[in-house]
Amino acid sequence: MAAIVRLSSVCRRGVKPLFYRSPVLSRPVVALHRDHEQQHLLSARIHSSQALNAGSDSKAASLHWTAERVVSVVLLAMGPAAYFSPGPVVDYSLAAALTLHGHWGLGQVLTDYVHGETKVKLASAGLFVLSTVTFAGLCYFNYNDVGICKAVALLWSK
Repeated sequence: MAAIVRLSSVCRRGVKPLFYRSPVLSRPVVALHRDHEQQHLLSARIHSSQALNAGSDSKAASLHWTAERVVSVVLLAMGPAAYFSPGPVVDYSLAAALTLHGHWGLGQVLTDYVHGETKVKLASAGLFVLSTVTFAGLCYFNYNDVGICKAVALLWSK
């Protein structure tokens, strides 16, 4: 007969488990059925956090994950490009890539640490304002001053 094992039953007697006698901590176990000698996988729900994007498309999430990795690799490649051939194209590309990378990274921090519908909406709005101001500031710096590449070179030269 198959069974669901609770983590508290695995601990030795006299030792309290981390979450004592919680029905949430049951986990699936593969057990053999004695009559048919077949493997059955039993499962239980483990409630760890809200399903915030339960209706979202998994293809979109996969593409977003891939885009995050592409931007990270592009940023790595932009370092030598900015050093060997500084110019407006590299400056504006750095402004866009750095802003996008920061926006996505802070978005993940908000997803992990901000809870409550109103707080999430306010934090998301603040993040969009911060990202917009950051991109506008970097573009303003590139247009009206020396640009990101030459600014970093000037910092290193002193």
